Amino acid sequence: MRVFATYNIKGGVGKTATAVNLAYLSARDGARTLIWDLDPQGAATFYFRIRAKVKGGGRKLLRGKRPLDVTIRGTDFEGLDLLPADFTYRNMDLDLVQSKKPTRQLARLLLPLALQYDYLFLDCAPSISLVSESVFVAADVLLVPTIPTTLSLRTLDQLDRHLQERRTTRPRLLPFLCMVDRRKSLHKRICASPHEHHPEMLQTVIPYSSLVEQMGLRRAPLPAFAPLAEPSMAYESLWTEIVNRLSL
Repeated sequence: MRVFATYNIKGGVGKTATAVNLAYLSARDGARTLIWDLDPQGAATFYFRIRAKVKGGGRKLLRGKRPLDVTIRGTDFEGLDLLPADFTYRNMDLDLVQSKKPTRQLARLLLPLALQYDYLFLDCAPSISLVSESVFVAADVLLVPTIPTTLSLRTLDQLDRHLQERRTTRPRLLPFLCMVDRRKSLHKRICASPHEHHPEMLQTVIPYSSLVEQMGLRRAPLPAFAPLAEPSMAYESLWTEIVNRLSL
């Protein structure tokens, strides 16, 4: 099982849209796919029409008193399951600190799922915290949606430096530009040379589109209700590029 985490220190950059759309495309292509909504806001859970509630809350999950597999729910899409969010996840840092080797707890919890799924997507809340440190241990790949602005690129630099300073195994960093509006001169300029400071940047660019916002109204992944729209095709291209990049 390969573990992806959609992650950024900043909020509002398209992490949940990325997790939901890529997980859908993964399952559509025949891979057994699970998405775990780690954000207490529960947006990914909402998109899949599932109640954001976990029996016993996040504490029982993290302490292993409630196995993950009994909490998993099926979605409306074949091959795609969801581990819902819960508002108690807001206390996940406090729950983790009480565990032995807290940064490895998420990875330990995910081990029993390795034979059930091909891909697992972790939809992460924006932060640098004990939870994110646990995600860095559990994930094979960090997918980092990055808006083409100076501050967003600075945040990406901070994340890159932080990962480089880690003494333990670190996940592969795959950033990509998203919410791109080529009418803006800064967006256009950054898109013209995205690899100047970040050679690992993926080629695919996700455009800004009101269709992405309609995911909340439709409560469905974008490619499921608008497969031929420009942003849907962009997510298709992004998923293909990720799979190809990791197979090299």
